[in-house]
Amino acid sequence: MSEITITALREQLGSVGVWSSKIGGASATAERAAAAEIESLGFRTLWFGEAADNKEAFVNASILLQATSSLTVATGIANIYARDPLAAELGANALGEAYGGRFVLGLGVSHAPMVASRGHDYAAPVRTMREYLDAMDSVSYTPPAPGFAVPRVLAALRPRMLELARDRTAGAHPYFVPVEHTERARAILGPDRLLAPELMVVLETDAARARAVARETTTRYLAMPNYANNLRELGYTEEDLAGGGSDRLVDDIVVWGDAAAIRERVDAHLRAGADHVAVQPLAADLESQLGQLRALAPVLLAR
Repeated sequence: MSEITITALREQLGSVGVWSSKIGGASATAERAAAAEIESLGFRTLWFGEAADNKEAFVNASILLQATSSLTVATGIANIYARDPLAAELGANALGEAYGGRFVLGLGVSHAPMVASRGHDYAAPVRTMREYLDAMDSVSYTPPAPGFAVPRVLAALRPRMLELARDRTAGAHPYFVPVEHTERARAILGPDRLLAPELMVVLETDAARARAVARETTTRYLAMPNYANNLRELGYTEEDLAGGGSDRLVDDIVVWGDAAAIRERVDAHLRAGADHVAVQPLAADLESQLGQLRALAPVLLAR
């Protein structure tokens, strides 16, 4: 199989996509309707997360792909401890062929507490990911294959994982990062790899209310060493990381305000080197996420 060019992949994804933490927890009927609406709003790409208490990533991708006709569906990310490399490669090829190349495989090493909850030992992240990619590359796939090798991207935050993403995959899908990280990631990836950061958003103009919503999420992620260490490396202090995040940290990670303010942050990531920004509305449920996307789509997609 030949490789899809990065130029073609950038065009396929578009400059702004959607990241949903809620879609995997909804019924199949609800998520089919949500995916179809996201497609109808004009977004080209839908990213979704995988957690131990929601749908398995490849099954969920199939549900979403079946419900749409042009939307690219991307795992953000598929946890490598949830399936062995053989299963990942076979599943990716099956989805790539069945749905005309609309599947992108985002892979990540997850976090030690989540890996332990699955009964695994959390090993050295870069070495483990490299070995996983080596094993995927050795798989023989005998059914009809997709026209192009399914693009892989890595959930890469710090330099060594970004270097691995550059050397072995189509690029990187950083999560929970400020604009400064996007600039650093582009410098490491170089011009010929995809950079697709996730961006949390709150469509709320009152600072106190917006930050309260944001901290419901930032508190959880700041407890994960991988995210906290990445932010320390970017210059955030222990005071910034405490209590769900300082105002500075919260405002850097989560953009809040009206649609114009959210677009400006998206554009800041694009100016810093992102090819694609996956916007994640922070909301209590899937319908609330969709409500924010309905309001944001005309502004974010007017390019």
